[in-house]
Amino acid sequence: MAADPDEELVRRVGAGDPAAVQTLVARKLPRILALAVRMLGDAAEAEDVAQETFVRIWRHASGWRYGNARFDTWVHRVTLNLCYDRLRRRREWVTDEVPDVADPAPLPDAHPGEEDHRVKQALQGIAPRQREAIILVYYQEMSNIEAAATLQISVDALESLLARGRRSLQTILTRDDADE
Repeated sequence: MAADPDEELVRRVGAGDPAAVQTLVARKLPRILALAVRMLGDAAEAEDVAQETFVRIWRHASGWRYGNARFDTWVHRVTLNLCYDRLRRRREWVTDEVPDVADPAPLPDAHPGEEDHRVKQALQGIAPRQREAIILVYYQEMSNIEAAATLQISVDALESLLARGRRSLQTILTRDDADE
């Protein structure tokens, strides 16, 4: 296994080096936020997840040892776990009020970014493991090997998730086009 590019930086963070903390945040925050936003569909919740991810990094940095997985893989796994904790809490929330339902029709003043919005909405409609795989590979730009390690599955299983996820997205997007 090749050397972890974050190993020295994490060691410095664990030793309390403020410059290392700033560097680590600058290096990891954009990807952590992007992952959390895509998983949760809510920027404010994603910021909370990113903050909690960094709290865990700082807590565990002094004990981090390069070994089974790269630091970046561990960070992505922590972020995904925190996102799933929030998604589970959403399902458990009970209320007597009926939620407002958004009108699925496109807005009359739709902008060119509408296609991105449609794909983001469709991502929320597919199975969670498929969504994870698609986000890690296509949005986080991880290799299949890195994404499989993050998800703690084989590369073959990841490729199966990607194939099923793409089919599910295509089905949702095709159905939405037919509804218009």
